[in-house]
Amino acid sequence: MTGLTLIFVFFISIVVMVLAIAKWKVHPFLAIMGVAIVLGLLAGIPIVNRVDEYGDTVTGIAGIMGEGFSAIFTGIGIVIIFGALIGSILEVTGGAFKIADMVVKVLGKVNPALSMLIMGWIVSVPVFCDSGFVILNPVRRSIVKKTGTSAVATAVGLGAGLYTSHVLVPLTPGPLAASEMLDLGDQLLLVMVISVIVSIPCILASYWWAVRCGKKTQSKEDMELVHSKTVKTYDELVKELGGLPNGLLSLAPIFVPIVCMALGTIANVSGWTGTFSDVLRFLGTPVIALGVGLLFAILLLMVSKKMDQFNGLTNDTLKALGPILFITGAGSVLGRVIAVSDMVPFISEHSEVLAGLGLFFPFLVSAIIKTAQGSSTVAMITTAGIMAPLMTTLGMDSAMMSALTVMAIGAGSMMASHANDSYFWVVSNLSDMTPEQGYKNWTSMTVVQGVTCMITIFIISLFVS
Repeated sequence: MTGLTLIFVFFISIVVMVLAIAKWKVHPFLAIMGVAIVLGLLAGIPIVNRVDEYGDTVTGIAGIMGEGFSAIFTGIGIVIIFGALIGSILEVTGGAFKIADMVVKVLGKVNPALSMLIMGWIVSVPVFCDSGFVILNPVRRSIVKKTGTSAVATAVGLGAGLYTSHVLVPLTPGPLAASEMLDLGDQLLLVMVISVIVSIPCILASYWWAVRCGKKTQSKEDMELVHSKTVKTYDELVKELGGLPNGLLSLAPIFVPIVCMALGTIANVSGWTGTFSDVLRFLGTPVIALGVGLLFAILLLMVSKKMDQFNGLTNDTLKALGPILFITGAGSVLGRVIAVSDMVPFISEHSEVLAGLGLFFPFLVSAIIKTAQGSSTVAMITTAGIMAPLMTTLGMDSAMMSALTVMAIGAGSMMASHANDSYFWVVSNLSDMTPEQGYKNWTSMTVVQGVTCMITIFIISLFVS
């Protein structure tokens, strides 16, 4: 099967995959892997390795599955694990709360909604947004009680800050996996820098929308929390937690890897040679940089006298990461199938159509998958798998355009968080919003965020393309 027929079958396959995940409740790993195998067979890929008429070995379906799946574990898999462990340790030790405490001391009393946004954005770099909201919601509630500010504004602000870094900034699995699949495993610092730039307009737009929501909506929390005597004030909450860890030590697991990667980049760009340069390049390798960050996280665990929890914490983290790593591997298999099929040559011959969409193509694909099945991570990984073999064909294979593609995929994966997304219920329920209020305030916020990010990405692309 070739040409337009194959393209049609591909789109039908994606629709079937989304239906399998969203409607028929098939696990994303099985749905993506199943679609990859069927698509490969329909595309004429042999079931076993064979030698063609030119004497070249053509890899069969089984070999492609093995290559695609193993590529993740030889590449970004360890980085994802290290990043998740750092987040888990910050959560257990109170390091995430300490980071929030530092933000609150600077902005909390002046502008609660903005402080929630910034607090969420920083904390969610290593910590999953769902966990981050659970950790920081008591802080938010106590600030609402103390300042009398809008509970809705602070809730959607906190949720938006967490969500922004969750889909844009590595160390979270979605951006990490997408970066690796688009050959940016050694360029994570570039992705981080671009993600910060894209985050700034997103945070500003989110703040405007959070304040707007706060003025238009009053939740049950707004009506009851300010007058409640059972909610501890922020100062009482901090005092009760007692030994919050040192601020610099709490920040070190996040920022030391960034410094290591920056030094590695400097060594590469400068052309330095010798042992010192080799050491900098070694430390700048993402897996080593994250490993150094993990060492600082373990030091934080030791100082907090919670090393007895390290083994159990590691087991729990690996269990939680298993599905993500498997889904990432399945996405890589789908990408390999597309790469070796006749789809890429056909698209290459007619690339002007997709090239005209540019970065809006991955944005739209990611947005459709996200809205249909709920998971931002699944949307990012699946879209990255689709885009990976097409980047050269579409003229988007430079490091900068690849990084912007990761951002476009992330922006699409924001749209739109609703009832099939667990995070929708975390934000709505923990802030005492009804489902209707959740749609009105939170779902609309994610659309504002996604559109703002995509506009920013498009503007950046005009200066670098």
